[in-house]
Amino acid sequence: MKLILTQEVTGLGGPGDVIEVKDGYGRNYLVPRGVAIRWTRGGEKTVESIKSARSSRAVRDQAHALEIKAKLEAATVNVPVKAGEGGRLFGAVTPADIASALTEASGEPVDKRTIAVENAIKSLGAHQVSVRLDDEVSATVSLNVVKG
Repeated sequence: MKLILTQEVTGLGGPGDVIEVKDGYGRNYLVPRGVAIRWTRGGEKTVESIKSARSSRAVRDQAHALEIKAKLEAATVNVPVKAGEGGRLFGAVTPADIASALTEASGEPVDKRTIAVENAIKSLGAHQVSVRLDDEVSATVSLNVVKG
């Protein structure tokens, strides 16, 4: 099955990439979740528009990605959340929360789709997250989840 990715999918590609996957994976997972659309002849226009939007949002080059990585790893990032007794959170820290805190701390826009959280953050304290800035550059950022 031929699909056009509309979002980043780890191991498959980025927005605007035309991929070939097994029918079941595409029909039951990728298309219903909205991360891919079926490929058609008219889809070439869609591919171009997705790629142009991606290039305007993306990091300029690898040197710029390394610069952003240095800023993110050097910054102390505090994420204020609502918490109850014993430091337990009322929910979890979302990638959107992390992205806004990283953008505020570094001064560089960070997309929430580039943030990888291994285990859900559901307690106060120090945590580590990975931010993929470029295909070859990713930063490991220390977060400090504080009661706010």
